[in-house]
Amino acid sequence: SISFLAQPIGAIVSGPLVDYVGRKKANFLVNIPMIAAWLLMYFAWNLPSLFTANALLGISSGIMEAPINSYVGEISEPSIRGALCTLTQFFSSFGILVMYFLGTFMQWRNAALMCLIAPIASMITVAFSPETPVWLLTRNREKEALKSLCTLRGWTTPDNVKEEFTDLLDYSKKLQQCVICCNTNQDCKSCPHESMNWFIRRVLKIRYVIMCKETLRPLTLVVMYFLFFVMSGLTPIRPNLVNVCGAFGMAQDSKQVVLFVGVITFLVCFLIIGLIKILGKRKLVISSMLGSAISCLLLSTYAAKVLDESVSSYHPETFPEKTSLTPLILFYFMTIFTGLGIPWVLLGELFPFRSRATAQGLSAASFYVFSFLGSKTFINLENSVKLWGTFATYAAFGFAGTIYLYFFLPETEGKSLQEIENYYNGQFRTFADDPVINKLKRLKR
Repeated sequence: SISFLAQPIGAIVSGPLVDYVGRKKANFLVNIPMIAAWLLMYFAWNLPSLFTANALLGISSGIMEAPINSYVGEISEPSIRGALCTLTQFFSSFGILVMYFLGTFMQWRNAALMCLIAPIASMITVAFSPETPVWLLTRNREKEALKSLCTLRGWTTPDNVKEEFTDLLDYSKKLQQCVICCNTNQDCKSCPHESMNWFIRRVLKIRYVIMCKETLRPLTLVVMYFLFFVMSGLTPIRPNLVNVCGAFGMAQDSKQVVLFVGVITFLVCFLIIGLIKILGKRKLVISSMLGSAISCLLLSTYAAKVLDESVSSYHPETFPEKTSLTPLILFYFMTIFTGLGIPWVLLGELFPFRSRATAQGLSAASFYVFSFLGSKTFINLENSVKLWGTFATYAAFGFAGTIYLYFFLPETEGKSLQEIENYYNGQFRTFADDPVINKLKRLKR
């Protein structure tokens, strides 16, 4: 809980940090508090020191969202951006899986010490990575940007990236224009806002960068997706997963189920890379949300029909003596469909450059807030409406999310970041470009 509470703080801080120091430096610096947290946990001498270490881990995790997603989104070609963004989920799942194994075979202090390997290795790797070309161009560092682009495209020559670099150069020139002048139809060449009061200029920039449709439209979409993703089943029950398995009478040891959940989530990340190329992101997102909703509904039906009213996941003495494969299979299906969700992939590509880091930080903060609220309300929900009602509620969130995403999530696979930005900058781009939706709009007219 402390980690979930601290993560939004880091996520909000990450936006300004990434814009100021750049994507590469931010990815490097975020490892410093992570190293401090693991060392503090290893040398922890009382509960407050453990809580402080946990809070530091949460802040570090929150800070890393914007630089990682910005970096991957900005260095990738449209054809492979989805796959590369999926790899961030893959390594996140891999890290969770490693922690499960370390917690099983090691004393917790030694496990914390082993975890130091990850941030140290990350710092070494990032040190040899290039900065994103578009960020360098916005800082008028054209030679470095060209060199970076050549490196990212396979250590090629400038001639081979000439067209792409020209497009990036034109795009960066637009970004360097005063955003206030651009939105108030003033002459950008004789900008009067440079001498304006710093605070007033900052407020106006927030208005025209954050509170504009090309930012608010995708920000609303991603935040709503995070809400439905979190509240459609798996995330709220993770802290109490062992007891939930026992309450359903699953025909497998509860601790093994927890381990299998990590393994399945890890393996599904491989599947996502191929499915994105076949289905695209829109169909994959809608299918995963619908699958999670149906799985939750079937678990709710099983709990209502089979389990006794007295069964509670917080009272082991009420667990059923007989075990069954049915809830176990349904639960694994829910895990698979939840794993197929790709909110973090969308986080890396939907936002315009000017507001990308800040919007990603706000979106990530919303995820951690929803995760905290979902985990904390699970016991209250179960006490009020029992297990069947709890999973019925999660199913309702899943079905609502399916409908919402069907109408509002556009297909972004294969599109450049500029094309996505232009899409949301359009006058009539509220609904997704879908045959059924387009037919409904024509009938309305």
